[in-house]
Amino acid sequence: MNIFEALRESHELQRSLANSLIETSGASEDRKELFDLLKNELYAHSVAEDRYLYIPLMFNDVGLDITRHALAEHHEMDELVEQLEETDMSSPSWIATAKQLSEKVHHHLKEEEHKFFQQAGKILEESEKEKLGKKYLAEYQKYKNADT
Repeated sequence: MNIFEALRESHELQRSLANSLIETSGASEDRKELFDLLKNELYAHSVAEDRYLYIPLMFNDVGLDITRHALAEHHEMDELVEQLEETDMSSPSWIATAKQLSEKVHHHLKEEEHKFFQQAGKILEESEKEKLGKKYLAEYQKYKNADT
């Protein structure tokens, strides 16, 4: 499995969790569980993606520019997650922020899959894509299984 195939699997899970989260209401157990799952998924994915896609691409001039934008979006999602952690789940502002996070997640994933991956695919050699995919999956699983 190459790096892009591995990332797409996580992307599908992120979309599903984000969609489910914004359908919840109040300070329910369902909302808490979905938020924890999404938070963990975003964290494990971004740590592994930063290390095994973004950093290798930064050594290329074209890769540096596209990577900066993607990293900025990761930071924006992190800030929204922090806002959600600091807000009472039963507050109307919580679901409003959760919807912003869901929109940001969907935007970022669409942009990555339709623009970033194509550009990155031209920069990385085929053998490197496979190696990075294996390393990404190992790192991703490490963080998925850890309590964050």
